[in-house]
Amino acid sequence: MKDSILIVMCFVIGLILSFYQWIPSYFLENDISSYVLYLLMFVVGIGIGSDKEALDTLRKINFKVLLVPIVVIVGSLGGAALFSLLVPDLTMRETMAVGAGFGYYSLSSILINELHSETLGTIALVANVIREVLTLLFAPVLVWAFGKLAPVAAGGATAMDTTLPIIIRVSGNEYGLMAIFSGVVLTILVPFLVTFILSF
Repeated sequence: MKDSILIVMCFVIGLILSFYQWIPSYFLENDISSYVLYLLMFVVGIGIGSDKEALDTLRKINFKVLLVPIVVIVGSLGGAALFSLLVPDLTMRETMAVGAGFGYYSLSSILINELHSETLGTIALVANVIREVLTLLFAPVLVWAFGKLAPVAAGGATAMDTTLPIIIRVSGNEYGLMAIFSGVVLTILVPFLVTFILSF
C-alpha cells in the first residue's frame, strides 16, 4: 500500500512541477520516456530472471494453474471492452490497452504513453494503481463474495509481489503458488499485449 501511495505522490508532484513550469526545459524538449522504458524493461528482466523462487514455481505448476492467468486476461480485457460502451470518449481498443496493464502501472503507463498518448498513459497509470489498491483493501471481501481465487485475479500482475502477502493471508498458502505463477505470466505478457492491442 505504501508503494502505491508513493507512486501516486510522485505522479502528483510531477503534475504540479510541470504545471508551474518548474521542470528544466531539457526534460520537456527531449523524449526521455523512451530511455526510461528501456531501463524499466531491463529491470523487469533482471527481476524475473533473478527470482529463483518464481522460476522454481513455474517448473512445479500443473495444467489447472495455467488457467488462472488465462482467465485473468480474458476477464480483464473483456471487462475493459464492456467499459468502453459506457465511456464514449474512449474506444474499445484504448480501454482494452489500459486493461492489459493488469495492475502493472509503471510499465503499462509508459508503454501506452509511448505508443498512443500521454492522456491514455495517465489513465492507465491511475486505473492500474486503483486496481492494486482495491485488491489490497478489499481482498477479504473478494474471498467472501467470490472465493479464494478472487484476490489472485484482482491483483493481476501484482499478485507476484505487492499483493502477494494479503493474498496468502486471506486465501491461504496454497494460493501463493498460483498467485506467483499468474503474476509472473501477466508481467511478462503486459508489454506484448499492450503493444499488440495498440498496433491495430
